[in-house]
Amino acid sequence: MEAAADGAPPPGAAAAAAPASETSPGAAAVAPPRRLLALLRDKLCTWYILKTIILGQMLSLFICGTAVTSQYLAEQYQVNTPMFQSFINYSLLLLVYTTMLAFRTGSDSLWQILKQRWWKYIVLGLADVEANYMIVKAYQYTTLTSVQLLDCFGIPVLMALSWFILRARYRLIHFLAVAVCLLGVGTMVGADILAGRQDSEGSDVVIGDVLVLLGASLYAISNVSEEYIVKNLSRVEFLGMVGLFGTIISGLQLAIVEHREIMRIQWNWKIALLFTAFALCMFGLYSFMPVVIKVTSATSVNLGILTADLYSLFFGLFLFCYNFSGLYILSFVIIMVGFILYCSTPTQTAEPAALTQPSSTGLDNAALKLDENDCETPAVTVQFTSGEAVVVSTG
Repeated sequence: MEAAADGAPPPGAAAAAAPASETSPGAAAVAPPRRLLALLRDKLCTWYILKTIILGQMLSLFICGTAVTSQYLAEQYQVNTPMFQSFINYSLLLLVYTTMLAFRTGSDSLWQILKQRWWKYIVLGLADVEANYMIVKAYQYTTLTSVQLLDCFGIPVLMALSWFILRARYRLIHFLAVAVCLLGVGTMVGADILAGRQDSEGSDVVIGDVLVLLGASLYAISNVSEEYIVKNLSRVEFLGMVGLFGTIISGLQLAIVEHREIMRIQWNWKIALLFTAFALCMFGLYSFMPVVIKVTSATSVNLGILTADLYSLFFGLFLFCYNFSGLYILSFVIIMVGFILYCSTPTQTAEPAALTQPSSTGLDNAALKLDENDCETPAVTVQFTSGEAVVVSTG
């Protein structure tokens, strides 16, 4: 009895340990969900993601302002002058940012920029002007559904260009996030059809769809160029050069394709106010977008502004008597979930292959190793019987 008492724990202690061992599996089962929720909270509820959401939705509101004013001009006053409206915006960029470049000196001056990169900015200005024109022109040929869906073609084009030009490297969560955002766009289009917004079938759907695809691709080229210039050169240079060449290109195109429409405008203070509101929203969009792209990326910005159509719809409920559908709210939530998922994990940037040096091959590394060996290898002395000493060098 004494040996048993010395070698084994008391019965009470065993009874007390039994409940603890019984409750530990339950505690272990509760711990992982709590740990997962804490991980999600730490990853998603950050100042960076909140800032990105706020900045992205500010851009969406600017786009909404341009869409609402353009539609009001078209429906209430029969004014369809997309190129003239773009010309006003580029002229404002020219007056503000190109003038700032003109007062600079040194390598960042307007003259030096034109000498070094003038043809690149001509291509960029042409892409930006024609992207704006093609998307607006497509509404005359195809349906609203086609424009909303095919406009998303610019996102995979943008990701591909970012992969090759900006060396962006995406993870699986980024592709999943893009898929979620596109699902939200599909939900929005379905809501448009159910709400009866799909009224016109378009005069030539094929031409309209091709215009949307070309415009979306040109937007992708413009956005990737913008990200590169903003992050490697300067925001003022991008806006100044786009303002300069955009004004020239849109002015020439305006004189060719829209001079009759401008002559038919019956000007009054309401039309002038709508043109002013459009110009201010467009100027704010162009001025503010480089700031957001520098903080995030062009792909992130394009995902964030997918909600612009929804903001335009909400304004249209009051201005144009649109029918409301609960799917609009659902599509907004889906797009925001995809946008947050994309921003939760930063993309990686691949280093250029030319900058990486092999560890054991190459003439430069071989020469360095020989120098190191020369410094570390001691001299070898050979003694002869005559007392002479010959130093044999390893060099």
